[in-house]
Amino acid sequence: MERGEEYRLMPEDAPYESGFNMKTVWAALFVGFVMLPGAIYLGLVTGQSMAGASEWVTIILFIEIMKRAFVRLKTQEIIILYWVAGGLISIGAKLGTSAVLFGGPFAGPIWDQYFVQSPPAQGLAPYIPDWLVPPPGSEPLLKRTFLHPAWVKPITVLVIVMVLLRVNSLSLGYVLFRITSDLERLPFPMAYVQAWGATALAETSGRREGWRWRVFTTGAFIGLIWGAVYVVIPTLSSIFLTSTVQLLPIPFIDFTVKIKSILPASVLGFGTDLVHFLIGFVLPFWVVVGTFISSLLANFVANPLLYKHGIFHTWKPGMTTIPTSVSNSFDFWISFGIGTALVVALIGFGVAGKAILRARREARGGPKLLRPPPGRGDMPIPTVLLIWAASTLCFVVLVHILVPEFPWWITALFGFLYTPLGSYIGARMVGLTGTPYGASIPYLKEAVFYLSGYKGAAIWFAPIPIFDHSGQVSVFKQLELTKTTFGSLVKLTALTLVVMLVCSFIFYSVIWKLGPIPSAAYPYAHKMWPFHATMEAMWVKSTLPGGRALIKGIIKFPYILAGFGFGSAAYLLLSLLGAPTLIVYGFIMGFNTWPHYAIPQFLGALLGRRYLRRRFGEERWSAYAPILLAGYSCGMGLIGMASISLALISKAVSQVVF
Repeated sequence: MERGEEYRLMPEDAPYESGFNMKTVWAALFVGFVMLPGAIYLGLVTGQSMAGASEWVTIILFIEIMKRAFVRLKTQEIIILYWVAGGLISIGAKLGTSAVLFGGPFAGPIWDQYFVQSPPAQGLAPYIPDWLVPPPGSEPLLKRTFLHPAWVKPITVLVIVMVLLRVNSLSLGYVLFRITSDLERLPFPMAYVQAWGATALAETSGRREGWRWRVFTTGAFIGLIWGAVYVVIPTLSSIFLTSTVQLLPIPFIDFTVKIKSILPASVLGFGTDLVHFLIGFVLPFWVVVGTFISSLLANFVANPLLYKHGIFHTWKPGMTTIPTSVSNSFDFWISFGIGTALVVALIGFGVAGKAILRARREARGGPKLLRPPPGRGDMPIPTVLLIWAASTLCFVVLVHILVPEFPWWITALFGFLYTPLGSYIGARMVGLTGTPYGASIPYLKEAVFYLSGYKGAAIWFAPIPIFDHSGQVSVFKQLELTKTTFGSLVKLTALTLVVMLVCSFIFYSVIWKLGPIPSAAYPYAHKMWPFHATMEAMWVKSTLPGGRALIKGIIKFPYILAGFGFGSAAYLLLSLLGAPTLIVYGFIMGFNTWPHYAIPQFLGALLGRRYLRRRFGEERWSAYAPILLAGYSCGMGLIGMASISLALISKAVSQVVF
């Protein structure tokens, strides 16, 4: 055996195999009808996605069933099962909001019904179109039901958008994969999380429980213990007690009020989900370091100075993290963040351009580098580009039908020019860092809507084709790492699209009927959704009468220039000092990251680099870390599903009885 071969995913000469079969269909039905309601509930209560947990729970269940039938699951089948579960749980159809939504496409209408009735949206209701959501006070909203004629238009638009979005994502994502992986040979660090997890479970399916399985179960045990404290106690206490008991506040411990006299206008907290700590093991170390440094500088140095000099004029002592963040964003950080993010975008464009030129210079025969390996299931790139162009054209036509007064050529520019360009920059960052840093020009859509002369609100809710499909590249990379044919992904996409539309409709209807969403019964949504509604309403009002004055008071050109100048100076200084390129991305983007999440990620990265990497060796620890994270997600999902199922049954029974 060659040195390091033990820590390779698959043999180099292993053939590509399909992972899609009847097991995939049964897995999709299981996730849709058994796990999806738990995913919805968990997202509303804790803000956690079951993507990453439901996948492993599904796989382990099927492995145990197959063992008793003396059938072994291949690595290719396991990775496809993973993405069947992931596609059903995590995908949503809500475009244009920063709110965290889980549980399939009908998470979008649930958000829309909240937004149209929320305090930040007061006065917007007459401008919100009926193809998005029924008006406030209407029968379907009062009765909390989708079974009403007023929902026909919104649901029809939703289904069309979902189909077009999946076609658009798959086609462009494939082309970007061919460029970033086959041509540029980028490393894709986060793709190994799912790929290593799949190979670990393939071992135990074949009754060969090697080192991968041992590491995976260690992570699962950690997830079980932490989940008992973080999810089970709050969930079950709400059933058996008169008030909810939280040993650890969800989603973070907030110290902002306690530091008001020492560090005015600063936010401080600590994320209580252990996943933030474990992510620090996997993300590139210098990205985490850069994010940590700039997050602390922004909150503990810049914010008090800005308050002292009167720039933060909205903040008041006693504000917690969320209102402090909103007020600081309006007073300064939105404008400053536009400037720094522009620097990241320009760096990304520059790095990408240099990489393309270098790859072309190094290529011998040029196009030979794009020649795919036999059996992978590739399609001719011109054919795939034609499919992508057709789906993009459909988006342009759909937006013109929904909002005919908005210039169609702007929509076309977003779809045919900006989306592929921005997605490519993001795909390169995914390939380099695991995260799409610099994938988009900040607030471009908002600026275009504001400057276009459009009057109204409908365009803010239209399915504008301004997408970032960079994440799809990682999926193709995982299939390649596990020697799975690409045709399997196309089949599972069609399957999950049908199942998730049906199941998301059913279970969101049931849960919405049980009580308003959000409400005190759903702590995360109750706490965070008003923040996202405030930010969304600000932009929607900008194209209405009086909206220009609002935006002029928030978007300040001098602060944008200050952000651009600071970001550029920081990039030049770090480059002159010979700092790693990744620390530059982390440093500039960290100004928009709360210490609540930057601190635990940094602690995890520090432990991994300073102790665990030395303890196990760099090669071994690089293989261990993603499997440990995957195991943790599985453990959290297992124990979370058990408690959440009890909560759903209890709520349903109490609704029937009373």
